[in-house]
Amino acid sequence: MSRPASFPIAHDPLPDLEQKQTALSYLNEAWAEARHEGVDGDCLAQASLFTALAELVSTYGEDAVAKFVEGVPARVRNGEFSLKLAKQ
Repeated sequence: MSRPASFPIAHDPLPDLEQKQTALSYLNEAWAEARHEGVDGDCLAQASLFTALAELVSTYGEDAVAKFVEGVPARVRNGEFSLKLAKQ
């Protein structure tokens, strides 16, 4: 009789902030690799936004996500998504 395949042991979920930092690290690595392979930044941004919105819709539904994105223009204008470059 054969033994069942071994699976990695599940770890306790990371705290929310740590999960977000880990996810951002993975995304930054994937983004850098895609740019290195010649993928345009605008294409990456649009694909990333589509994927993120599709995930949110599948999790929370279209109405909740529509309400969430209504606040995005003000957040963009407030600089929440602007990269602050340190002056040297």
